[in-house]
Amino acid sequence: MWQFEHEATARGFNSIAGIDEAGRGPLAGPVVSAAVILPLDFFCEGIDDSKRLSEKKRAAFFPVIKEQAIAVATGIATHKEIDQINILQATLLSMKRAVENLSHPPNFLLIDGKFTLDMDIDQSAIIKGDSKSISIAAASIIAKVTRDAIMKDLHETYPDYNFLQHKGYPTKAHKQAIFTHGPCPVHRRSFKGVRQVFNDR
Repeated sequence: MWQFEHEATARGFNSIAGIDEAGRGPLAGPVVSAAVILPLDFFCEGIDDSKRLSEKKRAAFFPVIKEQAIAVATGIATHKEIDQINILQATLLSMKRAVENLSHPPNFLLIDGKFTLDMDIDQSAIIKGDSKSISIAAASIIAKVTRDAIMKDLHETYPDYNFLQHKGYPTKAHKQAIFTHGPCPVHRRSFKGVRQVFNDR
């Protein structure tokens, strides 16, 4: 899990940030990205891509990463921005915001996926990077736990949709709730499964 960090260090980079997102697929809520700079002696057994971890394990790793990291930051793109510029561009925007919010400036970025960011920083995009890079894996946990907390708050505001259970993802129950109640203010109007219902009303 340290291969890419060690390669960047060997090239002379000493502030390496891993970046990942949570929330590209849901029908509601924001997309949240995180940027994490870990010390080279960081160790926390079991850290992996957040999707492979239980909610309980993510919750346990979250404070460890926050406490031991050199810097941690998040960036958010709202459901309105997703509708305005599309989910890919909103995801990249949230990633850029996460990097800009870091208290310690990075000089190299390891980014999950196949797209780099429009920033004047050396960087590398790594497909499935959240299972290959410790920094990206840590960022995936921060992003996922942060977004889940946002969806928990939105559940309190819009209980008819049960965001607490599915976090906005297109489950059968969620799609039925949209059909029954119509989209709520935080649904992504440009997404299939929301757009049709919204247009029918």
